[in-house]
Amino acid sequence: MLFNSLTFVVFFAVVQIAYWTLREWNARKNLLLIASYIFYGAWNPPFALLLFATTTMDYWLGARIAAAPAATRRVWLVASVTVNLSMLGFFKYGNFLLENFQWLLARVGVDYQPPHLDIFLPIGISFYTFHSLSYTLDVYRGATQPTRSLRDFLLAVSFFPQLVAGPIVRAADFLPQCDAPPAPRPGRFGWGLFLMTLGLFEKVTLADTLLAGSADRIFGYAGPLASLDAWTGVLAFAGQIFFDFSGYSTCAIGAALCLGFELKDNFRFPYGAVGMSDFWRRWHISLSTFLRDYLYFPLGGNRTGPVRGAINLVIVMFLGGLWHGAAWTFVVWGLLHGLCLAVEHALRNLYKNIEWTMTLGGQLLLSALTYLTVCFAWVFFRAADFPTAARLIRAMVGVLPGGNAILTTREIIQVACVTAGLLFAHWNLRDISIEAAVARLPRQAVIALWTVMLCAIILTQGSGNAFIYFQF
Repeated sequence: MLFNSLTFVVFFAVVQIAYWTLREWNARKNLLLIASYIFYGAWNPPFALLLFATTTMDYWLGARIAAAPAATRRVWLVASVTVNLSMLGFFKYGNFLLENFQWLLARVGVDYQPPHLDIFLPIGISFYTFHSLSYTLDVYRGATQPTRSLRDFLLAVSFFPQLVAGPIVRAADFLPQCDAPPAPRPGRFGWGLFLMTLGLFEKVTLADTLLAGSADRIFGYAGPLASLDAWTGVLAFAGQIFFDFSGYSTCAIGAALCLGFELKDNFRFPYGAVGMSDFWRRWHISLSTFLRDYLYFPLGGNRTGPVRGAINLVIVMFLGGLWHGAAWTFVVWGLLHGLCLAVEHALRNLYKNIEWTMTLGGQLLLSALTYLTVCFAWVFFRAADFPTAARLIRAMVGVLPGGNAILTTREIIQVACVTAGLLFAHWNLRDISIEAAVARLPRQAVIALWTVMLCAIILTQGSGNAFIYFQF
């Protein structure tokens, strides 16, 4: 059930009417829990059982962690981490590990032919595993108290707006909102609908209609490419993945607001970032903060010295890349970001308070360099394999003169205009929120903007493409 489908529109309208018709808070939560499992089960009903098993296991383990003496609390935490990551590893990385094991044996002369494992990846497993795991981790850290309500915890993990593609919502942030019905707040429902419209506009009009075609043609082309076409395809994907993923997160936050729940922002104009550290404070914030709090800090962060701090950054980004997909291209993408972060930290320690970096020109230059670095890394994220990535990079740096120009002039201009608008918006809005930016506009301008987005969604709807992050 996709946000950009008529089925979801009907589903969401029915849930809204029933939810606000009910007066009793427990009845509302029961309705949301049932609706969330229907939403998830619409893709593959049996995997709803896996979602339920994961959640109930962590609910029970959370209670064990809280009740256990200090000497044995870690044992229960290790059990939670092991079981959660084992299930994620089996479904997401089973075939990947088996293929690499077969490759290693072949290198030493062993011809091993393993049975084919037709493992189907449960949609959203990377997200809801982290939703559930955050609970036992926070109980262990003392950041939250174990809940006595299994129903509330089931709802916290399965809440349908954020279930399959984030944001990654921590139980410590969501569970307190289950204690009492949402207090009335003027404009919350309307703002939620506006955010859902904005998210669908990003996904349907900008990502799918204006950018996806050019990106798919370039990354799917098997021959040598002209440099301009290669750059256009990469810039198209950079915009596509932002509008696609940000569009989902914005829809999720808006849908939650319509139901009286508040989810934290997942994007803060990342292409306006100055430096890679700033980029990761703005891109997929729920994942970057999860990795920071539950992996980077426990490894010692940068408190153990610059060398160990750099190694910790590379480890975290390596695992962050692997989280995105079972392929070595994702690993390389993560390592590139890790190395860039480590180099940036080292340069900042060596060269502090350089005046030109604080000027407008310096900030713009560093922001442009950050954007180009991110785009270079996106090549490995999007490419199906390393030969495709290498072919694109050679074309981008002009190593392959005389490559084929496969994009039309209209497509190149279209991608250039969308990219220019994206960068302009991110740079100028980087220090404020979407809500603050919209609040600055006259009421008539907001209504006009909303109308334009609705019309664009209606006119460009039709492909019904799934969100990119569904595959993760």
